[in-house]
Amino acid sequence: MQKFILSVTVQNNAGVLARVSSLFGRRGYNIDSLTVSATNDPRVSRMSIIVQGDEVILEQIIKQLDKLEEVMRVDHIEEHDSVCSELVFVKLHAQSPSTRDDIRQLCSLYEGRIVDSTEDELIVELANVPSRIDAFLDVISNFEIVEMSRSGVTAIRR
Repeated sequence: MQKFILSVTVQNNAGVLARVSSLFGRRGYNIDSLTVSATNDPRVSRMSIIVQGDEVILEQIIKQLDKLEEVMRVDHIEEHDSVCSELVFVKLHAQSPSTRDDIRQLCSLYEGRIVDSTEDELIVELANVPSRIDAFLDVISNFEIVEMSRSGVTAIRR
């Protein structure tokens, strides 16, 4: 299964988020990530939605979204043809100096930064494209992850 980024432009009406998300639920599709905000026009919002599936599922989702009254446009966005970013915070157990050094090196390699630390833990912040965040999370999975929070993707076509 692949991950797909959808950029959905909608009328900024009350309940539109509920209608879009319930469409996914009714059809048994899971939303991996969802971010919504107003655009430069306060009457219009943009949703960035990450879904998993194959090309057939992607086509069905796009067709179903296009049928919703408030949906103005649906675009499938490729990571390499867009500007997209996601934010992740990861709290890691890091008591020993060698563990802290290893985490600092990984932060440097992935352009992350340590935003908070205690005697036992470090909180790392990384903002990047989703595939780069996934790669970072794979690498740090060797450490003890205490807690993690991902913001969801925001994307715009180039």
